[in-house]
Amino acid sequence: MDKADFQDIINEYKEQVRTLRAQISELEDACKSKDAALKRSLQKLEHTAQDLDEAHDEINAKKTVVTESK
Repeated sequence: MDKADFQDIINEYKEQVRTLRAQISELEDACKSKDAALKRSLQKLEHTAQDLDEAHDEINAKKTVVTESK
């Protein structure tokens, strides 16, 4: 192989590295977006669970008041 062939191979590898770096960057961005969405969903779930617990406590308190008044 002569020097031109090696240069072609090197240039091809460089292009592949650029492409792979771009793909990695896209995947990292997608992962960050997914993580943010998961965080928002988890916060929403936590708030919903807290609201459910508060509603459950309120229902139990009202049941106790009704039972005591009988």
